[in-house]
Amino acid sequence: MSEPGEQERGPLREEPLEPSLEATVRDEDAAEEYEDEQPRNPFDNPWFLPLMLGAFALWCGYDGFVSDKFADRAGALWFNRVAFLLLGTLSVWLGRRASREGQAAAGSE
Repeated sequence: MSEPGEQERGPLREEPLEPSLEATVRDEDAAEEYEDEQPRNPFDNPWFLPLMLGAFALWCGYDGFVSDKFADRAGALWFNRVAFLLLGTLSVWLGRRASREGQAAAGSE
């Protein structure tokens, strides 16, 4: 007999260990649809990093070559000039890479 508060349970059903092929295909289609419905993150854009580095490079270039703000501090002046060259080069390299990635995506469609 069962005690009060316990519910009677039916016989245990055995479920197959491996899902059927139909269920797997349906799950893959659902996952693909789910990924397509997700909003894109702006950090996923291949142009985000090159544009941000380019903007920072321009800022460093302005402070290093145009502005007289750091004329009396040679260390800050040289930091801005070197940062302009390094960040500008990195921005151009990443920009070309993003451009190739965009062309490859457009070519595959």
